[in-house]
Amino acid sequence: MVVNQANPVEELSSRQIMDLYMGRYTAYPDGSSVKTTDLPDNSPLREDFYNRLVGKSVAQINAYWARLLFTGKAEPPQAKPSEKDVVDYVRENRNAIAYIMESDVADGLKVVFRFEDPK
Repeated sequence: MVVNQANPVEELSSRQIMDLYMGRYTAYPDGSSVKTTDLPDNSPLREDFYNRLVGKSVAQINAYWARLLFTGKAEPPQAKPSEKDVVDYVRENRNAIAYIMESDVADGLKVVFRFEDPK
């Protein structure tokens, strides 16, 4: 999980990330608004992310967000077309957060959480 280098957040727990990505919270612990980003539905990384985060498939996540959108309670993470677009977006937006591969971490990004490799 990465944020913009200028973001004051240094570390997030898996619970905090779950709350941000499931729409329970719309701000970082310091109170600044958060801009969650997502990859396209067909992304293997997106499938892996939600599987590790909440044990759900992308289809289940999409159904969850469809229900929340209907009630007007929250907005889903903003999907970007590619991992490169996600990286660029986080670099350009101080409040953005994203999940990317470790190999895609670049200048302008700060790692705030790492998922453990499955055993």
